[in-house]
Amino acid sequence: MQTIDTLISARWIIPIQPAGAVLEHHSLAIDKGQILALLPTAEAKTRYQATQHHEYADHAVMPGLINAHAHAAMNLLRGLADDLPVIEWLEKHIWPAEQRFVSEQFVKDGTRHAIAEMLRGGITCFNDMYFFPEAASEVIIESGIRANLGLCLFDFPTAWGTGPDDYFRKSEIVFKQFEHHPLINTTLAPHAPYTVSDAPLKRTRDLAREWGIQIQMHIHESAQEVEQAIAKDQQRPLRRLAGIDFLSPRLQAVHMTQINLEEIALIKETGTHVVACPESNLKLASGFAPIGQFLAAGVNVALGTDGAASNNDLDMFSEMRTCAILAKAVYQDATALNAATALQMATLNGARAMGIDKHVGSLEVGKAADVIAIDLGHLESTPLYHPLSQLVYATGRHQVTDVWVAGKQLLKNRQLTTLHEENIIRMAREWQEKIAG
Repeated sequence: MQTIDTLISARWIIPIQPAGAVLEHHSLAIDKGQILALLPTAEAKTRYQATQHHEYADHAVMPGLINAHAHAAMNLLRGLADDLPVIEWLEKHIWPAEQRFVSEQFVKDGTRHAIAEMLRGGITCFNDMYFFPEAASEVIIESGIRANLGLCLFDFPTAWGTGPDDYFRKSEIVFKQFEHHPLINTTLAPHAPYTVSDAPLKRTRDLAREWGIQIQMHIHESAQEVEQAIAKDQQRPLRRLAGIDFLSPRLQAVHMTQINLEEIALIKETGTHVVACPESNLKLASGFAPIGQFLAAGVNVALGTDGAASNNDLDMFSEMRTCAILAKAVYQDATALNAATALQMATLNGARAMGIDKHVGSLEVGKAADVIAIDLGHLESTPLYHPLSQLVYATGRHQVTDVWVAGKQLLKNRQLTTLHEENIIRMAREWQEKIAG
């Protein structure tokens, strides 16, 4: 028998690839942080001797969820300004609060809180877009989660930089620091077409090609954004970006709620990825990305939560369910977005958008062992006829019991192993008192 680090045996394993597959009474063999084999449990027990053997009689095991768009440190602003339109929410509440309070310590504390929440909800990888990425990286390493660090860019000064030249200088430092890190990648992150002008965007485009990394940007988030762009530039933002060769397989276009058929064709033609954030868009009354049309056109669509200041949680199970049922209502078609597709959007599609699908996003031999176990044995999950449907339509993040990233267990029977929950709660309350003033 071959000695390995970990063997995970479960009632169901959902590998994501091939699409829609459900493997009953299978096991996942893990060694040195990678998936060594996926095979029937009876066979696994004769082939492998594991240092750790986890047996789950009523669980589904699947790849960790990938939150393809977040502002992690904004967990400290959760619930600060609710029930407001997106522009008013940003300009009158969120940006002023950030100007007063954002610092390296704010980012460390807020990111630690967000990572704890994400791990407890089965998220093993997230794409962050916020200030002080070097500060966030310290907490990412401490926690053991996987992340893409967004390198922010604006035309104007913020807490992290004085202007485009300063942002690019700092971005290069962070990029070089993590160029070969096993858990952290970097992503250039210009905020939006209305906050970044053409010259910095062209430089972003060129750097992404030179460094071999992705770009993430808020695009067509609201009708007001599009209307203002037409008034200012005499064209819609996406057309402006196409004019400077900004659309490409390197780009993750976040939100995309105000889109026409011509623009869907443009997204497909250029290989641009879409990251939908349905719950944040609904809460801010921004609209709904035409996910059914994107999928029908062959566009890669991933899912993100956005920040807790506008969602107000980092719950990818809720995001999947909302996305699936909303698509059905929007298109008046119960088949518009099925459970298997929703699960793929929350895993492999996110990895594709982030450019890391060779390593994560599905349970395949050779990929990193980013794995979650979900308890489906409770009252609320029975009877269970179809595991995929159950995971999307009737499962909550509180049912995630165990989480591994690169084979390291970060959540064990609902308890965080690398972060201290009580300390994080106490810290969040201290920030609340300071911000509420």
